[in-house]
Amino acid sequence: MPYVDRSNRICGFLDVEENEGSGRFLRRYFILDTQQGSLLWYMDNPQNLPIGAENVGSLKLTYISKVSDATKLRPKAEFCFVINAGMRKIYLQANDQQDLVEWISVLNKATKITVKTPQDLLGAMKQVSYKTEIIGGVPIITATQEQGEGHNGAERGGRRRGQNQLPFFLSRGAQDQALIKAGFCVKQGAVMKNWKRRYFMLDENAVSYFKSDLDREPLKVIPLKEVHKVQECKQSDLMMRDNLFEVVTQSRTFYVQSDSPEDMHSWIKAISGAIVAQRGPGRSAATVSTPPRPEGPLISATQPGPNLVSQESVKLPRTLG
Repeated sequence: MPYVDRSNRICGFLDVEENEGSGRFLRRYFILDTQQGSLLWYMDNPQNLPIGAENVGSLKLTYISKVSDATKLRPKAEFCFVINAGMRKIYLQANDQQDLVEWISVLNKATKITVKTPQDLLGAMKQVSYKTEIIGGVPIITATQEQGEGHNGAERGGRRRGQNQLPFFLSRGAQDQALIKAGFCVKQGAVMKNWKRRYFMLDENAVSYFKSDLDREPLKVIPLKEVHKVQECKQSDLMMRDNLFEVVTQSRTFYVQSDSPEDMHSWIKAISGAIVAQRGPGRSAATVSTPPRPEGPLISATQPGPNLVSQESVKLPRTLG
């Protein structure tokens, strides 16, 4: 979903047909900068690119004459919309129906275009279904696409699978565990402190990350029993990172950056829910594994011997109601 970054720009990932009519869509990171009057797109989030990395495409907002749903124009392209800029048409694909509607809205607003929402777009919005799963007492809401897809849709589904689902083969070590969530995020290295995109998988026992969604062996496995807490990172401003959360263990704090605020909160809820499900009610990710200290000493300091405990020297615990 598009979100507002720390520079008050609207950002997010979209697929763009860089060569009109080719039918080949490439994933790019878009920045709508209304102060500069431009729509820019990069190979990745500039926060993950070398300093000074240039955009791979740009468009002046004053050139845009119309932004509209292109589902009927490109029936084989899923969640497709088009930007009309003079003699040029730029076709883009959103992540889902809600993402499509929001991008059309923000682009129209940025270019001061007033359009009525077409009825077929409203109808398409109603066809989007959602499923709710209770994981460890935490409700996880995800969108589902129930309509059948054509050949092109199947190929696109394959690309999306790398972000949100298990890859085609199931030969990973975690395949016998219940997969809860999977997708790409960016994490900070332990030694060099550089940021690299990794494929994360959460199952009922651990969080694992891989170099890509096609790798069989994980680079790292973080058992949930070792996680003390997972939360939005309080140092995100110091690190100059949007959508940053942290997974805190006894030996290390993992800093992970999601592609959007929604994805960040989804990961936090999913990991927290898995921890609650594993440890039982009342044992959240923030619960310290060491047992709480009693309110008072069990044995009096003036006790005469190690094996003699008088009734007066023992403090009985309070009965919990």
